Amino acid sequence: MMQACWAFFDDVRRRVSAEMQKGPRGGGRDRDQIVRHTFAAEQQWAKKIGVLTPDGAMLTDEGLISHRDAYCHAIRGYHSQGKMAGKVAKWPLRYLIRHTAFHTMDHAWEMEDKDLTTHIANQKI
Repeated sequence: MMQACWAFFDDVRRRVSAEMQKGPRGGGRDRDQIVRHTFAAEQQWAKKIGVLTPDGAMLTDEGLISHRDAYCHAIRGYHSQGKMAGKVAKWPLRYLIRHTAFHTMDHAWEMEDKDLTTHIANQKI
């Protein structure tokens, strides 16, 4: 489930416009800000299972693949040992997976909703 959400997110971020539709008062984030936020949050959650990804590494294809492989491997390792994620605030692994998947999908949908590609294409008609 989590890997399918990642694949969908990656597809969306590649095809939407870099500039996103702004909110009614002109606020909001552009695509790259949303992507950086999504990756930064996941990077923090990954620390709960010992995955330490350098800042900015997920912004490269190689770094993103490496992070995701390490994340999945660590989840499997923790599961095989019956361990929960985190040292202080313990998260069940199923929650970590669901939370990662939901957060990824939420921001993929946000980018789709705010994409200007179709808006620009419709103006040219």
